[in-house]
Amino acid sequence: MAKKRIYEIAKELKLTNKEVIERLSASGIKVKSHASLVDEEEARRLLFSPASAAQETRKPSAPQAQKSKIELTPKLLLSEGVTVKELSAKLQIKSKNVLKSLLNMGIIASINQTLDRDIALEVCRQFGYDAEVISFEEEVAQEEKVEGEKEVVERFPVVTIMGHVNHGKTSLLDAIRESNIIAKETGGITQHIGAYQVKVGERGIVFLDTPGHEAFTLMRARGAKVTDIVVLMVAADDGVMPQTVEALSHAKAANVPIIVAINKIDKPEAHPKKVKQQLGKHGLLAEDLGGDTVCVEISAKKKIGLELLLEMILLVADLLELKATPISLGKGSVLEAKLDKARGPVATVLVQDGTVKVGDHFVMGAVYGKVRAMFNELGQKIITAEPSTPVEIIGMQSVPQAGDSFQVVRDEWKARQISNYRQRQLRERSLARPSRLTLDQLFHRMKEGTTKELPIVLKADVQGSVEVLSEALSKLSSDKVKINIIYSGPGAITESDILLASASNAIVIGFNVRPEKKAKELAEAERVDIRLHTVIYSITNEIKNAMVGMLEPTFQELYLGRAEVRETFRIPRYGIVAGCYVADGKITRDAEIRLLRDNVVIYEGKIGSLKRFKDDVTEVRSGLECGLGIANFNDIKIGDVIEAFHVERRAEKL
Repeated sequence: MAKKRIYEIAKELKLTNKEVIERLSASGIKVKSHASLVDEEEARRLLFSPASAAQETRKPSAPQAQKSKIELTPKLLLSEGVTVKELSAKLQIKSKNVLKSLLNMGIIASINQTLDRDIALEVCRQFGYDAEVISFEEEVAQEEKVEGEKEVVERFPVVTIMGHVNHGKTSLLDAIRESNIIAKETGGITQHIGAYQVKVGERGIVFLDTPGHEAFTLMRARGAKVTDIVVLMVAADDGVMPQTVEALSHAKAANVPIIVAINKIDKPEAHPKKVKQQLGKHGLLAEDLGGDTVCVEISAKKKIGLELLLEMILLVADLLELKATPISLGKGSVLEAKLDKARGPVATVLVQDGTVKVGDHFVMGAVYGKVRAMFNELGQKIITAEPSTPVEIIGMQSVPQAGDSFQVVRDEWKARQISNYRQRQLRERSLARPSRLTLDQLFHRMKEGTTKELPIVLKADVQGSVEVLSEALSKLSSDKVKINIIYSGPGAITESDILLASASNAIVIGFNVRPEKKAKELAEAERVDIRLHTVIYSITNEIKNAMVGMLEPTFQELYLGRAEVRETFRIPRYGIVAGCYVADGKITRDAEIRLLRDNVVIYEGKIGSLKRFKDDVTEVRSGLECGLGIANFNDIKIGDVIEAFHVERRAEKL
């Protein structure tokens, strides 16, 4: 005879555990708890017996009927860091029953202890409920909806200005600041925070003053959707440059509308039409050429076209229909944060919805606090901050991270509870950080059906190699996996490339280039897969093999160290010997070496000789000087970098 537990039978029959226990007890079966095992066939017979039916026909009172309706709700929404007490209230059972269930799972907990996501879901399943864990911010939003509809108003758009160096980003920001009425009244604006508002008639625009690609992508990597519109600056006399393409790639990856501002049209050598044609090759076709990209010709220096640019920003904002509810609890995102010697932790926050007031308790990522004081972009104290208002907030327990969410809460204890839970989660993640997509995992994910696209950041030594590789990799796309090159360009692999790959879960491919030292450290921290090659066919073959699941045992490069060439000496019979300083790691006699000049690979080979003073040595460690000769190669110059490595054969791991 098949036996089942009470809560399993209750779930199948769409009854509460209490109802099943009461009916079985009335029929003569002793049941201790919802986890008791009973004969399924006999239990079903007794539950639908005349005696049970008579009990079922009794009409419960209004409160009991309401309670039964709540208990039968199949879907529960649990907040992250839910406590045993809160979970028992959601399940509408006594806390001791939850504690007993946890004890059966081998977990000893108190009534106020927070539960991990998987444990909370398992407890709900044991009591016959299907549950879902949402973030604390989502729970607050759900509570706001339950309270009733609130007045929705239009909010100001948030704009980030991006572009190539010396194309006029700073000049445009300065020109807009001077056009601000508030700035004129105060005799020039003093920026205390990285964002400010500009009034355009009765409306306004919020400009972020931290438009660097790294900061922009770092916030997106942390899940912060702050920017509504991106203004791409292109100089009319210079055209589309590598950093322009990079900025465009970041804006497209963020999936935000792009407005092109063609600057410096007052110069004699300006060619706005040529700029529009160049942009068309990168997927931005201007409206006057039959496309849908808004292009505005301006001169930030002579303040030509600024009013039209602001009008276009507001027009695009109207199409986005940006709304907010000022009377709800304030929420937003952290733009930047720092530790001030006099004021303690200070965070620049963009309020995106609701209203923040002095004295509010809040959760800021894994940090909680109370708003002690707020300052606007002019450094003036304010009491309230409405949607689309950038403010400096003082009152955190520690310094948050850029991109963290900001949420006002009603109770201080709840803010402390969520903060403690998130800090514990961060500690656990730092100990076991999940890796991002690698070529070794690609075929495994294809079989599971979770990967339909392989994003790639491509860097090469020259533009010609970039174009050839882009075309070759694009041809590898199939019905199962599409190759998506989200950014490509010449030059060394930089921190910005790693951040873009991290935010887009992409693989970085380098052809005849090496990552900068900081970029390599960031890639290790973010677990970004970097593949370096010197032969084009090896790149295409590696990705093709990964896509069809034919990865052979791979050769893994193990980094040993790098040395800087500070002097060169010509020695008879030996050729050129480099006087080197080992910057980090170590240089061993049997290692393979790679000669880098401006982060571009010049030569790969073996060490011919390695000496300390007059003695031959097997290795030289960091902080020491040595003489190094490269076998069969003499083109060594002062300032070059020699990188030592070993190649290790590793078996495939899927």
